[in-house]
Amino acid sequence: MEFSLTDGKGKKFQFPVNPEEVTISRQKGFDTTTILSYGEFDFPQGEKVKEISFSSFFPKEYNPAYCTYEDIPDPQEAMNTLNGFLLSKSPLRFIITETAVNVPVIVASHNSTFRGGEYGDVNFDLSLRTWSEMKVAKKAGSGAKSATVNKKPRTDMKEKKKTYTVKSGDSLSKIAKLELGDSSQWSRIYQLNKKVIGQNPNSIKPGQKLVLS
Repeated sequence: MEFSLTDGKGKKFQFPVNPEEVTISRQKGFDTTTILSYGEFDFPQGEKVKEISFSSFFPKEYNPAYCTYEDIPDPQEAMNTLNGFLLSKSPLRFIITETAVNVPVIVASHNSTFRGGEYGDVNFDLSLRTWSEMKVAKKAGSGAKSATVNKKPRTDMKEKKKTYTVKSGDSLSKIAKLELGDSSQWSRIYQLNKKVIGQNPNSIKPGQKLVLS
């Protein structure tokens, strides 16, 4: 099972240690209207924004007992990455493999904790909120212009496909490291370009145009 956040450019950040538990909060929204002589009435307006929260830590050193992969990030760099996500105005995609969780989110809060006796490790609490695009559309009316807000979730938040032209001396792992920041993503690039590359992932040729996301 993997916990990861991926930005619109396809850059993936995988959490090195899976949390022990994840809390997903759901609440149905209501529009309250007061009717004279009858009091207040609640009219359901659909499900409110979900909040996803969990806690884990960034270990200073790899330990196969709890780390999900070997090439773990430096705790300070990982913490800075989460801070960058918090400040970003663009949505991310949060995925928990082997589950149905695959949703666009924004980072709502990120708290870090340093504990004595755990030199170099960084503990954190993370809160995510599911994201949907707000669209303003013109509404026909008599005289003055009016507008309505369409809250229909945006189904495709990805940017235009990112491509790369192979150069002499390139390999898929080298391209994955330079363009996606993670050499282990070479297999993903290969799957996206299998028809172009052929059966051997090591047989890429200069001039080939590869899709990265």
